[in-house]
Amino acid sequence: MLDRLAHDLRTRHPDRPAVLAHTRLGGTRVRIRRGELAALADTCAVALNARGLGQDTTLGLALRPGPRALAVMLAAHRLGLRIAVLDPTAGPDVLAARLALARPDLVLADAAAQAVAGWARPLARRADLALPPLELLGPVATLGRRLPGCAPRLRVGRFGASVPSIPGSDAPARDTDAVIVFTSGTTASPRAVVHSRGGLATGLRTVGELVDPRPGSVVLGGTFFVLVPALSAGAAVALPAREPAALARQLSRLTPAHTYLTPPQLRAALGAGARFTGQVWTGSAPADATLLRRVKQAGADRAWGVYALTELFPAAAVEEAEKSAFTGPGDLVGAPLPGVRTALAPDGELLLGGPGARHRYLGEEPDPWVRTGDLATLDPDGRIVLGGRLKDMVLRRAENIYPGLYEPSLHLPGVELAVLVGVPDGDGDERLVALVQPSPGTDPRQLRAALAGPLARMGSARPDAVLFGRVPLAGRSRKPDRAAASARCARELAG
Repeated sequence: MLDRLAHDLRTRHPDRPAVLAHTRLGGTRVRIRRGELAALADTCAVALNARGLGQDTTLGLALRPGPRALAVMLAAHRLGLRIAVLDPTAGPDVLAARLALARPDLVLADAAAQAVAGWARPLARRADLALPPLELLGPVATLGRRLPGCAPRLRVGRFGASVPSIPGSDAPARDTDAVIVFTSGTTASPRAVVHSRGGLATGLRTVGELVDPRPGSVVLGGTFFVLVPALSAGAAVALPAREPAALARQLSRLTPAHTYLTPPQLRAALGAGARFTGQVWTGSAPADATLLRRVKQAGADRAWGVYALTELFPAAAVEEAEKSAFTGPGDLVGAPLPGVRTALAPDGELLLGGPGARHRYLGEEPDPWVRTGDLATLDPDGRIVLGGRLKDMVLRRAENIYPGLYEPSLHLPGVELAVLVGVPDGDGDERLVALVQPSPGTDPRQLRAALAGPLARMGSARPDAVLFGRVPLAGRSRKPDRAAASARCARELAG
């Protein structure tokens, strides 16, 4: 798909918009056109090749999602080098540890992410961006606007500039590493997922076949797995506005055929009165049937929950009607997508495999099975039903309680988000606490009364306490931060 995209951007309607951006006044502007994106990818390839990068070298990428990041990915694919994705929001210490593991030959970074001195430092802090001091990064180049104190710019030339031949620019025949994405681990021992070129191609193809964007349509979303399939199909991609009210206006103006937002983004947009069109896709965090149903009630034709991991994207998908019809225990995430293999470990952990799975973890030997960390069962139709995270298990009175098995029943109308967490109770035991975040305008007394039924049906897993308040979120995907939620519940119970 990457090979085809690089060609199609030049030959199929090069004057059409490729990426759209939301303006401060509520309008839409063309961020970059298809031909311009192809030219930017060409000049990035020339510039990177001039810096000595080619097959089997590593490029660190500390850029926010957008046209520049996509152009660099296309250039990297053309040159046969691998990309190490360096999240600028992870913090300097974490990034320094990841850099030591990946050892990139060159780091491309946003000016704001590099802001290590002068007036640019407050800008970076407001954007939650930071990198270690430049001397710890190794060779660094700035892509885009350069601010005081930043590394020299990568000279990528102008749109439409002639591109000389690049030695070794043909895509490698062998299935080499394509991308390194950091996931779990600590500062002392970071862990990184390595996807091969073939595995990345399989994942992109699966997304394209699942979503099936149409030429000339508009797709709203900002991730690599949204950009590439949409552009390859001839659709334009709109980067989502950050503020909920602006996002609601953007959805109204664009009426996208496909929208991809995380569950927190969906909740915020719904809270701002957003109306949806076409098909809506959500993932990166749990999405219950109630949330998907609210999206359809707000105008979407269909609302999908996508089960995906850093190691395998995507793995399964389920539409709201199918999810709402499921009455068994646990969280139905759908049937495995084509090519995805499933198995259950002796302890009930879900294992996934297939041609789209990661090749290995950096520094480790390849393993055909991805350990998801999720407890699961497979129903008679082979659909995946999650029962909670292994590490989220709560031990209460010698009983193992898996929150994911019971949390779906707490998501009633009027509940924005709910989690079950363990709070230390002495002697190694824990109290089970439900932290419920009401939707705006919900009467807490009525909601507590409505929760009485689901709580009674939880049997021995009924929580010791039910607290109302905001559920802490963490990470770029804004998943529930269970450790922070547990600490918050402990403070409230102590008080």
